[in-house]
Amino acid sequence: MSKRAAPAPSASNPLDGEAARFADDLTRALGRVADAPVLLAVSGGPDSMAMLALAHAAMPDGITVATVDHGLREDAAAEAKLVADWCAAHHVAHATLHPAAPVAGASLQARARTARYALLAEHARAIGAACVATAHHVDDQAETFLMRAARGSGLAGLAGVRARTIIAGATIVRPLLDWRRAELRAIVRRLDMRFVDDPANADPRHDRTRFRQLLGANEWLDPPNLARAAAALADVDADVRATVDWLWASHAVVDGGAVRISPADLPRELRRRLVRRAIAAVRDTAGIASPVWSESANVEALLDSLAVGRRATQAGVIAAPQGESWRFRPAPPRRSH
Repeated sequence: MSKRAAPAPSASNPLDGEAARFADDLTRALGRVADAPVLLAVSGGPDSMAMLALAHAAMPDGITVATVDHGLREDAAAEAKLVADWCAAHHVAHATLHPAAPVAGASLQARARTARYALLAEHARAIGAACVATAHHVDDQAETFLMRAARGSGLAGLAGVRARTIIAGATIVRPLLDWRRAELRAIVRRLDMRFVDDPANADPRHDRTRFRQLLGANEWLDPPNLARAAAALADVDADVRATVDWLWASHAVVDGGAVRISPADLPRELRRRLVRRAIAAVRDTAGIASPVWSESANVEALLDSLAVGRRATQAGVIAAPQGESWRFRPAPPRRSH
């Protein structure tokens, strides 16, 4: 995660060097120079406000902004207005996005995240944006790495936040993965930008808050080195994903709403990846939205059941051995009594 030395800022533009660095990081994250506006996801927090300032300095005519108001906190509308006011003053297009239905139920944070990316992806398509940029940085990556390690995550989870990924059909980029939280906060303070500190970020009931405090209290837990470890694992994960793409083409058969895979002689990690992809494919075809599903979900119990010839159900999908294959299909609705 080495950083290129940036030239000193000029008096006319205090972000000269940092803006050039940001432009390079954005191009590297996207894999090309953006040929359409970049949609910035800006919440009003210091990290995303710093990203907004950097992007505006680097490409003032090449950005548009969206803020998602989930309707979960009374202050959210005022925070969206804070972002909208800054954008209006700097002639940047801004939209506040609201979910069509209230975000509710178990795993509220996960549901809010899913709703947030769905809204951003839909808006990006509507305006023809090249990608959606979020303000994840080095310290976020280190926190994510530790959180997932503590939960026993595998390779996909430990790879952490990717510089570029696809969520809800949209390209998501994270151009700040080489930037520290302190650098970003210094930018907004230098520019005297208004921002909000979400009180949830200091709430010890949240896992991320506890790991943030752990990192802050132990200097030997070096965030850049943890982020480097996550980046190295992301490279390995990309190679495994390429292998799984090849295996999916040769070992999987999609038949209507069902999927059959042939796992014989494959190592467990590749079986694990194929099973997750099969579940995701069945859910997409059947329109299964609940429970929440992710590609890093724990499928160990399901793998163990299939390995000994037993069927199992996960995330609304039933998997059953059929000869040398495993077949996945939507689970039948539960009987009501």
